[in-house]
Amino acid sequence: MNKIKIALVGQPNVGKSMLINSISNAHLHVGNFTGVTVEKTAVMFEFQGYKFTVIDLPGTYAFTDYSIEERVTHDYLCNEEYDLILNVVDATNLEKNLQLTAELMTMSKKIVLAINMMDEADAEGIAIDGQYLSELTGLPVAKVSAVARTGLEEMLYLAIKTHKASQQELKLIFSEALEEEITTIKAYLDRHKFKASISNRNIAINLLQKEKKTYRTLHDNPIWIELQPLLVEADKHVSLHHNSDDIKEVFAEEYLAFNRGIIAETVKAENTEIKLSMTEKIDRILIHPVFGIPIFLFFMWGLFQLTFEVGSIPMEWIDGFFSWFGELIGSSISNADVRSLVVDGIISGVGAVVLFIPNIVILFIGIALLESTGYMSRVAFLLDGFFHKFGLHGQSFIPLVTGFGCSIPAYMSARVLKNDRDRLLTLFIIGFMSCGARLPVYVLFAGAFFSEHHAGNILFAIYIGGALIGLAAAKVLRMTAFKGLDEPFVMEMPKYRLPALKLIWHTVKTKTWMYLKKAGTFIAAASMLVWFLSNYPHNAALEASYASQIESVGEEKASVLRNTLKVELLEQSYLGRIGKFIEPVFTPLGFDWKMAVALQAGLAAKEVVVSTLGVLYALGDKVDAENSGLMKVISKNIPFPSAVAFIVVIMIYLPCLAASVVFTKEAGGIKYFFYLFALTTIVAYVLAFVAYRLTLLIV
Repeated sequence: MNKIKIALVGQPNVGKSMLINSISNAHLHVGNFTGVTVEKTAVMFEFQGYKFTVIDLPGTYAFTDYSIEERVTHDYLCNEEYDLILNVVDATNLEKNLQLTAELMTMSKKIVLAINMMDEADAEGIAIDGQYLSELTGLPVAKVSAVARTGLEEMLYLAIKTHKASQQELKLIFSEALEEEITTIKAYLDRHKFKASISNRNIAINLLQKEKKTYRTLHDNPIWIELQPLLVEADKHVSLHHNSDDIKEVFAEEYLAFNRGIIAETVKAENTEIKLSMTEKIDRILIHPVFGIPIFLFFMWGLFQLTFEVGSIPMEWIDGFFSWFGELIGSSISNADVRSLVVDGIISGVGAVVLFIPNIVILFIGIALLESTGYMSRVAFLLDGFFHKFGLHGQSFIPLVTGFGCSIPAYMSARVLKNDRDRLLTLFIIGFMSCGARLPVYVLFAGAFFSEHHAGNILFAIYIGGALIGLAAAKVLRMTAFKGLDEPFVMEMPKYRLPALKLIWHTVKTKTWMYLKKAGTFIAAASMLVWFLSNYPHNAALEASYASQIESVGEEKASVLRNTLKVELLEQSYLGRIGKFIEPVFTPLGFDWKMAVALQAGLAAKEVVVSTLGVLYALGDKVDAENSGLMKVISKNIPFPSAVAFIVVIMIYLPCLAASVVFTKEAGGIKYFFYLFALTTIVAYVLAFVAYRLTLLIV
C-alpha cells in the first residue's frame, strides 16, 4: 500500500487537533518528541488505497526556534523525512495565519493549505475564494470545517494529488528590492552549479534572512569567499529600502505585505463594522474602484507640472554657466579645430544634456516618493482590472512604472513575473514607457513650442500617450504572438509609511549619478563623434570663396555669409552626407536630414538626441541676448507638425543601446531584439506619419 507522511503545521488555536480527530477511523498515538517534554501526536488512517501518517506538530506563530515548541516544529520540518506539509489556517483570522504560510513557502516542500473553521467564517459573513487563492499562491486549497466535518475528503484528495505531483511551483513574491537581491544571489549559486536539498532561490532567501544552518553549510564551501561581499551589499540594499537594520522585521513586513495582497484579492467580509486601521482608511480613498485611477492620474499630472515648472528655474543658470565655460576654455585654445572640438563638440554636447538634470532629479524624487510610501503597490492592485483588458495584469505595473525612470532596471524588475509569456509581453511594452533619458527631448520641444504655463500639461500628455500606445500594443501582441490564459497574481500591499529621506536621497543620487556618468563619458564621446562627422572633410575652396566675399561686404552681410558658409559646410560633411542619404526615408514624416541624424544618434542614448540637435542647429544661428537657447533655435528651424512627429518617434522607437542589451539578455536571445526593433520601428513610423498629417490639417 502507498504511504503518505504528512507534517501538520499551523499557528496555535487554528483547530489542528480537532481536524485530525474529525478524520474517521483515525488511530492516535501519543508520545513525546525526542529530548523534550513536548507532546507528540501521530495519527494513522487509510484513504483511497493510501496509508496516511499525520504528525501533529506543536503550534507556532512563526517559523522560528525561540520557544521549545517552535524549536520542535522548526527542527522537524528542516531535518525529518516527510512527504508534504498540511498547513491549517483559521478562516476567520486569515491574514495573521498566512504569516506562517508565507514562511513555509520558502522551504521547497510540498504544501496543502487547509482553511479551517469555514462554518464560523460563513456565520460571520466572510467569503473566501479558495480557487483564486490557490491560483495566486500555487498552493492547493481545501476549505474545511473540523466541527461540521465538511471538506475533509477534498483535503485528502488534494494531499494525494500533491504527493503524486513531481513538483509544486509556489508563487511567493517579495518587493522589488528584495527580489533583485534574491535573483542576484540565486544567479551566483546557479553559475557555480551549487546544489542542495532545497532550491537555490530558497537558499538565497535563507541567506538574506540570516538563517544560521544555511550560513554554516555555505561557510565551508569555497564559493563563500565571493558570496560574502554579495550578501553584505544585499543586506545594505534591503535595509535601506525598508529603513530598518533588523532583517527579521524586514521579512515580517514582506510576508505581511504579501498576505495583505492575498486578502484583498480573495476575502470579502459582509460585516463592515470592524474597526479599520489607518492604512485601510487611506486605501478606501486611494484605491477606490471609481476615484482611485483619477487620483493616480492627478498625482502624475502634478509630478510632471513640477518637473517642468520647477525644473526650468535653474536651466538658465546652467545654460549660462556652460556658455561662460565654453568662452573661457575657447579663449585659451589657439588651434581653431581643437577649439571647435572642445567648445562646440564636448562642452556644447555635454552641456545640452546636463541642462536637464533638474528635470530628471524632480522626476526621480516623485517616483521614489510614490514607491517609498507604499502607494505604487496600491496602484498596481488598482490597475489590475484595467490592465487585464489589454492582456497584462497589475503586477506588470511595477516594471512599467520603473520604465519612466530608466528602462534598464525596468527590464530587470520584470523578473518578478514568473510566467514566461507575461514576462516577455511586459518586456516588449516597457520601451513604450518614456524613460528619463527621453525627458530632455520632451522638455526641449515642449519649451520650444508651448508656454511655460502649458508645457507641464504637454509633458503629462506625452507620458500618458506613450503608456496608452504601449497598452494598445500589448493588446495586439496578446491577441497574436502571446496568446494564452491570464496568469493570476498577488501584489504586495505594504502598510503606508512616511517616506524615508535616506532612501529618497540614495535613489535619486544613484540614478542622477548614472545620468551624469553617461553625460561625462558616453555622451561626451558621442558628441565628439557627431562634431567630427559634422566638421570633416574640410572644403578649403568653399571656405576661400566665402572668405573673399566676407572681406568685401559690411558686418551685417558678413554675418549672414558666415552662417550660410556653416550651413553649406555642414551639408557637405560626413554627417551631412549620411543625413542626405537617409533623408528620403524620413521626408514623409516632415523631417529634414538633421532631425534624421539626431534620431540615429539616439539609438546609442536618447540624451544624445539633444546634444546632436545642439551641435547641428546651433551652427547656423548667431547667438546673442535675444536668442540664447536651443529651444529658440528649435522653434525657429523645425515646423510644428514635424516636431509633433519627431516626439512620437522619440516616444516609441528602440530604447538606447545599453537598455537593448539588457532587454536581449532578459528576454532570452538575440531574436527577441530583432522582434523589438521591428515592432518599435514600424509602430513609430506609422504613428509619426499619422501625427504629422493630422497636425498639418489642424494647424
